[in-house]
Amino acid sequence: MQTAKVAVAPLDTLDDGALVERVRNQDGAAVRLIMQRHNRRLYRVARSVLKDDAEAEDVVQETYVRAFTHLDGFRGEAQLSTWLTRIALNEALGRLRRRRIVVDLKDIDAINDQGEARVIYLPSARQDSDPEAATARAEVRRLLERAVDQLPDPFRAVFVLRDIEEMSTEETATHLGLRPETVKTRLHRARRLLRQSLDRTLSSAVDDVFPCAGTRCARITETVLGRLGLVEHPDE
Repeated sequence: MQTAKVAVAPLDTLDDGALVERVRNQDGAAVRLIMQRHNRRLYRVARSVLKDDAEAEDVVQETYVRAFTHLDGFRGEAQLSTWLTRIALNEALGRLRRRRIVVDLKDIDAINDQGEARVIYLPSARQDSDPEAATARAEVRRLLERAVDQLPDPFRAVFVLRDIEEMSTEETATHLGLRPETVKTRLHRARRLLRQSLDRTLSSAVDDVFPCAGTRCARITETVLGRLGLVEHPDE
């Protein structure tokens, strides 16, 4: 008499709750699938706080390591995505607080108009270390340059002096021989035209902003699996 085979549902048809149970049994394939489902959201959350691609990637990795090594903290009262997002957000905010190194007041020469010492935040030194990020920034710069070039001449001059060269309204007015009120009006219109131009150019790409796919997604996944010491067990 033959024993009937029990049908095993394909892994990708399981919901997050079922995958979590498999992760509790050290199933690397379940870990990988959970990460593939949630990488983009966690990356975008971290990136929106830190504005640094490489550090956001680190946050995603740390989020998964913390989550998968403390699954007893996940009781299913909220969705897994909500729980993971909360961990990522807390990690990103913690890094942001640690990043804000306040320069010793005795070393600050810049004084604001109220006579109070300015707080200087040191930017991250890692932002140019990622070739993917450098390529993305270069493309965004080209888009911006083309959009600025398309502004009418009077508006473009005001925009460049005020928003790019960061001149004051009065300085810009002096350089262009305009009244300060005219500078304000043209800057407002230039910004509006620039926003409209960029909206048209970028609207079709909004869904792909701050992607976490391809090389980055694979790198995060493999790093986390390695840190967890998990070996995938393919379904038989």
